[in-house]
Amino acid sequence: MERTVVRCADGHVFSTATFPMQQAGRLGPGRLVRCPRCARLRSAVPVALQKR
Repeated sequence: MERTVVRCADGHVFSTATFPMQQAGRLGPGRLVRCPRCARLRSAVPVALQKR
């Protein structure tokens, strides 16, 4: 199962196994996901990983 690294609206970065509608670009990148740090449903966007 592929994991996606996301950042919530409060700036917390975490990975999630499910990121609903990942391929639906026309709806925008943000999705509601429960953040493990603040334990609330937050708008989250995928984080662009940098290769070193």
